[in-house]
Amino acid sequence: MHDTKKYLLNTHFPELVRNNLDTLQVNLGYICNQSCQHCHVNAGPKRTETMTLEHINDILNFIKNNKIKKLDLTGGAPELNQHFRYLVTEARALNTSVIDRCNLTILNESKQQGLAGFLAENQVEIVASLPCYSQKNVDQQRGKGVFNESIKGLQKLNSLGYGKKDSKLTLNLMYNPAGAFLPPPQSSLEQEYRKKLHEDFNIQFNNLYTLTNMPIMRFGSTLISKGEFNNYMDLLKNAHSDDNLQTVMCRDLISIDWQGFIYDCDFNQMLNMPTISSNRIKTHISELNLNSLKNTPIQVGDHCYGCTAGSGSSCGGALNN
Repeated sequence: MHDTKKYLLNTHFPELVRNNLDTLQVNLGYICNQSCQHCHVNAGPKRTETMTLEHINDILNFIKNNKIKKLDLTGGAPELNQHFRYLVTEARALNTSVIDRCNLTILNESKQQGLAGFLAENQVEIVASLPCYSQKNVDQQRGKGVFNESIKGLQKLNSLGYGKKDSKLTLNLMYNPAGAFLPPPQSSLEQEYRKKLHEDFNIQFNNLYTLTNMPIMRFGSTLISKGEFNNYMDLLKNAHSDDNLQTVMCRDLISIDWQGFIYDCDFNQMLNMPTISSNRIKTHISELNLNSLKNTPIQVGDHCYGCTAGSGSSCGGALNN
């Protein structure tokens, strides 16, 4: 795999400064039951990295001591961490809302029986990855049979009340492009998704988010192999909008890797660019003083243009929609 970091750090991206922390995004490990082409984590079934119970308790202590409002769980498939349900239960007991970034197919795995019911019982918000409403496009990007398994997962969630009108169970979908281009406008694409999924499968959901593919890890390596990396970076830079700088996710979020170290975002985590919070190279969540983050500079690189291009991009979808 090609190293994309050396292409990204010599940057003219504008300086960013951190606001108050609102969201703790935790990567529970790189193990996944899928190996998607666009994956910026390079996750897959053969990965072994997973967060230990010790570090999960460090996360919970930080949430408790700092009254963190939102816990955002990602991976890999976060549900494959053996302590996933413990973390969710304990976080909810602290009155912290929890987001599960779910690939949908995990809900049908034989060893994950009862997972959907557990998520519903704990009122976990689900952000489900579904890169298209077309079977051909999804299977091409994520593997044969993934679309049908994803639909089964969505129907299972709908049967529990997720995505239904007047339900407290939130089901949001996440779209990302199949190649080296920007997402279409989020609002119009959401209407297409809503129409097709309802007509073909009677599926309901709350919102559709669009996410720009980041030129790092598996996707970045693919761009380099195809000779498309520079063209894609030009696309992102030419579509940059200063209006998106005020609402990029890194200003009120920190990302925690599977070993408990902190980063400004999940993408910086993959590039091994730790948060600047002290003189140390890396700061562990168990040693983090929240006050030390206030008004600190955020580490940036050329990949940050992926968050400010066009309508903007974040783990919560488009920034200006």
